[in-house]
Amino acid sequence: MNTRLDHRNPLVFDTHELGRRPGAMQRLSREIAAPADFGLDGVIGVPEGAPIELDLRLESVMEGVLVTGTARASAVGECVRCLESVERELDTDFQEMFSYPDADDRGRVKAEPADDAEDDEDRLYLEDGLFDLEPVLRDAVVLALPLQPVCREDCLGLCPDCGVSLNDDPDHHHDAVDIRWAALQGLVATDQADEKDNMSGAASDADVRGAAEKQEK
Repeated sequence: MNTRLDHRNPLVFDTHELGRRPGAMQRLSREIAAPADFGLDGVIGVPEGAPIELDLRLESVMEGVLVTGTARASAVGECVRCLESVERELDTDFQEMFSYPDADDRGRVKAEPADDAEDDEDRLYLEDGLFDLEPVLRDAVVLALPLQPVCREDCLGLCPDCGVSLNDDPDHHHDAVDIRWAALQGLVATDQADEKDNMSGAASDADVRGAAEKQEK
């Protein structure tokens, strides 16, 4: 049976050495570079190419190979409150069964019963003794990431009016104006300005009359 998996892929593992005798076990350690888009898009994730340390235990069982493992990596993202950079150390466990494909005497895969079609969609299979850990690892890392990362638990965030960081200036505030009085305040300001103009105009007329009286004298 031709395999679609590439054994040169660092997230593809070979179980031929483990064998198919139930109870056989193999331990593996490997450091791989994180694939692209490894996390929550636009929120937090493991940068592409960043190291991920894997410790795996492969166990041969009747149905296939049970893979139990731990992944360690550093995730980076952005604080949802103040938009500062956030870094989180991940140490997540996972476990997955990779089943042997059911084959007839000629080595061809048997058709699965219709009732098992839905279960079969979620089942992962060995392909010529190889399995791809990426989908399992991706799910484990995503579940371990915070949905709303913060730089610290008491982060004050940004001022909603001007965007300044409240962590740097906790006393920062803006005088609140009740919109119901905003129009009235505008009218008061206009009246005050008109009153000043009138006073300035009256003062100017008085100065002119005073100057004229001096000239007559």
